[in-house]
Amino acid sequence: MPGLFRWSTFSRLLCLAITFSSAVLLYSSPGHAALTINGTRIIYDSHKRSVSVIISNPSKRPFAVQTWINTELDDTTTAVPFMPTPALFRLNAGKEQYVQINQWPHTLPNDRESVFYFNVQEIPQSKSSNTGVLNIAMRTRIKFFYRPTSIKNPADTHLKHLQWAVKKMDGHYYLEAHNPSPYFISFASLELRFNGQKESPTNPAMAAPFSRQLYRLSAFKPTADALVTFSSINDYGGVSPPLTAAITSAD
Repeated sequence: MPGLFRWSTFSRLLCLAITFSSAVLLYSSPGHAALTINGTRIIYDSHKRSVSVIISNPSKRPFAVQTWINTELDDTTTAVPFMPTPALFRLNAGKEQYVQINQWPHTLPNDRESVFYFNVQEIPQSKSSNTGVLNIAMRTRIKFFYRPTSIKNPADTHLKHLQWAVKKMDGHYYLEAHNPSPYFISFASLELRFNGQKESPTNPAMAAPFSRQLYRLSAFKPTADALVTFSSINDYGGVSPPLTAAITSAD
């Protein structure tokens, strides 16, 4: 099983890192890691046999590198139908490595996107003279979208079809985004304007296909002229032009 394979290689990688030093595993954004990935997200179109990712090491030291794909739960046991190859390798200073991602037989929905996460973990190579030195194992995690061929129109053409409302539940107001499209929508910005005030949810979660996503508000007061302004992240990591929409309802 893929999950069992990942746990086994992960254990061996940790053993390599702590032979002469202690290892600490930390999650990192791409900007804080030593290794770089040639993109901020991966799109796997279903008709393709595989997709490739380039991992580069612009630093002056070698790393042991592990790659794997998992779900939003970020566990090592849930099996996923994608396998990166190589899953474990050494990357010398100034070099790069192509990682090929292949799909296994699966029953993912064919009317909407599915989302997973591509992980790159870097562990500095230890030297025998570094006894007692703390080596930090950094991990970069980016979104991996599986896109069926039945989805024809570009994702950004569906932004204008988002429907917005404000709901009150358990004494708190929430901004609700209804996404009627087959795409995941990642917000680069999201701002609610009402009665001369503004409020922006912190790190707004993606709006999943054919679903409703809630964003908790703290300062909102019901008003008839409330507007929401938003932009999204496209397939290439760029940001779409901002759109403004009215709140269709407020409870």
